[in-house]
Amino acid sequence: MAVSTPTRTGTQASDIKYDAGTLRVIRRRHPWRWVSAIVVLGLCTGLVYALAGTPNIRWNEVGHYLTEDSILTGIRLTVVLTVAAQGIGVIGGIILAVMRGSDNPVLRAAGAAYLWIFRGTPALIQIILWYNLALVFPTVSLHIPFTSLGFSSPTNSLITPVTAAIIALGLNEAAYMAEIVRGGLISVEQGQHDAAGAIGMSRGKAMRYVILPQALRTIIPPTGNELINMLKSTSLVSVIAAQELLTASQHIYAVNFLTVELLIVASLWYLAMSTLASIGQGYLERRLQVVLRVRPKSWTSRLLAHTGQLTRTIGRRTS
Repeated sequence: MAVSTPTRTGTQASDIKYDAGTLRVIRRRHPWRWVSAIVVLGLCTGLVYALAGTPNIRWNEVGHYLTEDSILTGIRLTVVLTVAAQGIGVIGGIILAVMRGSDNPVLRAAGAAYLWIFRGTPALIQIILWYNLALVFPTVSLHIPFTSLGFSSPTNSLITPVTAAIIALGLNEAAYMAEIVRGGLISVEQGQHDAAGAIGMSRGKAMRYVILPQALRTIIPPTGNELINMLKSTSLVSVIAAQELLTASQHIYAVNFLTVELLIVASLWYLAMSTLASIGQGYLERRLQVVLRVRPKSWTSRLLAHTGQLTRTIGRRTS
């Protein structure tokens, strides 16, 4: 008589052993899993109890200052700095990535030099340098040659703390976004480039209509991470007294000496904004995956696919 071996769905094979006499399924025990879980829960409980029970943190003040007017004003400026600087970074990153992949050696060298400078120096130094640009150029002048059109203005009136923060953070972010975009462009197979050229597309049109849309799937996730990092990097502009969230908190605790409480307030708001950005990133990624998966292919997409396949076939035969 044949004896069938019992199975259990949802159980890993490594967690099951069999008794040779009765063929009973015996679940393997993992005591160290429980021990490690109890240790972690104990540490977390102790930390929460210590923070909640210490008399050195006035939690009622934390709740009071969460919605204080200057804190909310700082949050608005933090969001403005994040959006503006990230926008500059994305646009600049695309331009730099195209320059890095250009056949022109001057453009390639310029793009590489930009990345070398802005990735090799701290963002804090760049912020301070832009804020003190008037020490190098006291006035900013722009004149159209052979005409009387132009303007001249003191640098300090143009480069305010907010302007310096946006420029410095945006240009610094462009260097990192350039590598993200370049990685996304590299992820698109060469056959797509060849197919776009085979149907008469210029390099610019192929990049705009064929390569970049396919590279978005690779570009979006790290860009979301860069946005969250930019949100936290705005705290660096406190050194030039831009009235963002951290600076607003510093101004308050410089008066009432509630240093820890105000830093907790700032941290809670940064956590809340980072969480919202993470939720938006996840939604955008899922939406992009659905669009790319269910969108019907246009005749240009089908033509590109067939042309790319034909190009690869011819290449294999000739080689």
